[in-house]
Amino acid sequence: MRVEPFQQATAVFVVMALLGIAFYWLRSRGMARFTLPGMAGSSQRRLQSIERLPLTAHHSLHLVKVSGRIVLIAVSPGGCSVLDGGDWNSVSGEGVLSE
Repeated sequence: MRVEPFQQATAVFVVMALLGIAFYWLRSRGMARFTLPGMAGSSQRRLQSIERLPLTAHHSLHLVKVSGRIVLIAVSPGGCSVLDGGDWNSVSGEGVLSE
């Protein structure tokens, strides 16, 4: 009786189980995402973080794209404020907003 194929199958199973556990752990903390091409359907992302600029330990500026519109948001311990919700169409590669 050969034990080697059983050991190989067990090793493959253990490695796959460890990969599954690691992926589940990363996904639960938001560090990994998995979608199949057919799962997303025809919906597109409506919210996208473009850039974040930390000002202090508790204050920052966020440039966010919401349904095709770019919005500048200030975040502080007291809350969030929309500073500018211009109708910019894109952000150029140099970090300069262009119309």
